[in-house]
Formats: sequence, structure tokens, C-alpha cells
Amino acid sequence: MRRPPSSGSARTPQPLLIVGLLLLLCVSLVCGVALGAAGIGAADVFRFLWAGVSGGTVHADDAADYTIVWEIRLPRVVLAAVVGAGLSAVGVAVQAMVRNALADPFVLGISSGAAVGANAVILLGAFAGLGVWALSASAFASALAAMVLVYAVARSPHGLTPLRLILTGTALAYGFEAVTTVMVFGAARGEAARSAMMWLLGSLGGATWAQVPLAAVTVAAGWAWLRWRAEPLNALAMGDETSAALGVQPARLRRELFLVTAAVTGTVVAVSGAIGFVGLMVPHLVRMLVGADHRRVLAVAPLAGAVLLVWADVLSRLLLAPAELPVGVITAVVGVPAFLLLMRRGGYAFGGR
Repeated sequence: MRRPPSSGSARTPQPLLIVGLLLLLCVSLVCGVALGAAGIGAADVFRFLWAGVSGGTVHADDAADYTIVWEIRLPRVVLAAVVGAGLSAVGVAVQAMVRNALADPFVLGISSGAAVGANAVILLGAFAGLGVWALSASAFASALAAMVLVYAVARSPHGLTPLRLILTGTALAYGFEAVTTVMVFGAARGEAARSAMMWLLGSLGGATWAQVPLAAVTVAAGWAWLRWRAEPLNALAMGDETSAALGVQPARLRRELFLVTAAVTGTVVAVSGAIGFVGLMVPHLVRMLVGADHRRVLAVAPLAGAVLLVWADVLSRLLLAPAELPVGVITAVVGVPAFLLLMRRGGYAFGGR
């Protein structure tokens, strides 16, 4: 990503695109609640949602469908939207931070570190005293530990340089994955190993209302900070010398970006597992629509990522119903051909020809 971001007019009018994505997201959320192994009509979905919001009552015959809508599917689709938005926003930031078009939220090794903590719960029963919070708490704690380790190893007298960040994150990710693999192969119960693999590929099957507030607040705060720092991100994407000439301190900004992206990544991975390709693909797709200016990209990418992940989760529930596929499988199946087509387009050069 060495070419300077274009500050010209967007290829697609940004307000129109944002309004369209907001409407699409609303439709996607309703469809995500209605669709599943047990189909529920849109009219019933709206009726149950209104009953839940207003404190109304539902007929006894509808109690099962109401529980499915309000307690199972709605928190799941809301969390899918939050996670998709977070991964997309962080993907934009990480690609600017390391100036690498192939970077995504997981290049720093945070998700691999979170996997160690999550699998310690699934396979070894660690932190059982935390009850339903054990998986998320352990994954988040190990993600923070991974963040500290990556920072300590990658830091140099010159700050956090892009190459050191990528190499350190990649190397430590391999180490964390080796630890996770040993846990999986050493699992005494086959079902536990299957659950571990589902988490490693991403799953929203365990979503609850209790997980939504923290994830939503963290993603919103991270996005707000990134949006506020969009201009310095434009400068940083052009290189350290150029950004310094424009009054930006690249070492300090990269350190701040590392902390924000690691916190958001650790939070969303703790509640959804390692869902790949969203943070890599969405930023590039959005740049095709609005240009490379981070002010525009960060305004649109979270909405696009939210829509993408809601529908990926819907497909993961429908394709093998009543069984479920990992969400990461769906994002990869959709993302790989889309990314290859994007790469073949003559008008988009991934930051260089």
C-alpha cells in the first residue's frame, strides 16, 4: 500500500451508499431472525420483536417461536453484525498500519493467542468456575497476553515498524497454533475436539444477549477512534517519511493503532471465534466503491462487513440444517472467488501494479 490514498471524489456517492447499506442491514437482520431450521414468517418476527421491546405478551402457542426469535436468533444476528463491523474496521486500520494489502485483523497473532485460551476451556475444562463466561473470558485474557507478547517482541528503539509487526505476529501465530493443535490431538473426547474446531473456524452458535453489550461498545469505541484518526491514517499509508513530513508521528500512531486493533480483535474473537476473510476482503471491496481515503472507507466498511457476516451466518445455519457449518467456512467460500475476481480487475491494483 505505497501509493498515496486518493482524496478525490468517491466512485460511488458516499451518502447514497451508506443509506443503502443501512437499509440492507435492517433487511438482513430481519431475514437473519426469520430464516433457520425452523422458519418463522416476517410478520411473526415483527410481532415477537415488538412484544419483546414493549413488554407485551404472546399467546401460549407462540411461546416456542418467541423464544427462538428473541433469545436465540436475535442476539445471534446482532452479534454477527457487530463482529462483522469490528473485523472490517480493524482490517482497514491494520492494512494502513503495516502498509500491506494482504494484512487482516489476525496478522498480529491475537486470534491465535485467543484460540489457546478458548481451547483450554473447551478441551481441558479450564476456568470452569466462571460458568457461561469461561470461554469468552479465557479467550479474551489469552488474546491480551498474546498482544503483550507481540508488542514486547516487535518493539524496537525505532518503535513498531511494519515489517517487525508482521514477522513477529506471524511467527508467534504459528507458535500459538502449534499449542492449540497439541490440545486438540490430546483431547480425550471427540465431541470436545469438534467443538474446538468449530470455534477455530468461527461460530456464532453460542451467542447470548450477555455478550452483545461489551462487544458492541468495544467495536463502537474502536471505530470512533479510527474514524477520528482517519487523516493520520491516510498519511501513514503513504510511508513513514511522508507521514512525518505531514506532521504525523508514525511510531506513536502505529503504537496507538496496535493497541486499538488488538483490543477490538481480542473482543470479537472472544465471542465469535476466528472468522477469517472479512477483515481482509471487505476493506478492498469498499475501496473499489469509495476510493482509498480512510475517511470514506471507515464510514462504509463496518456496514458492509456487518451485512456480509449476517448473511454468512444465515448460510451457515441453512446449508446443512439442522446441523451448522462454521461461519469461517462460508466467508472463505464466498471470499476467495470474490477476492480473486477483485485481483483480476484492471482498475484496482492493491496499492501497486
